Amino acid sequence: MLSEQFKKQRAQAVRELADKAADPFIKNRLQDLAARYEDGGRKTPTSLTPVDLKFESRGTSSER
Repeated sequence: MLSEQFKKQRAQAVRELADKAADPFIKNRLQDLAARYEDGGRKTPTSLTPVDLKFESRGTSSER
C-alpha cells in the first residue's frame, strides 16, 4: 500500500503536469489521476473514450 505522503506528492506532481497540458483530453486525464491519488481510488467511473469503446467492442481474448 502506498503511503499517504507519497500519494500527496504524486497528486501534486500530476496536478502540475495537468496545469501545463495544452490538450484538454490530456489535462482531464491527469486531473482524474491526481484525484485518484488524493481520494484513494476512483469513486465514480469516467466516461469511455473512443479508444476504450473500440477495444470494448472487440471482446476478451476468450471470446474471439
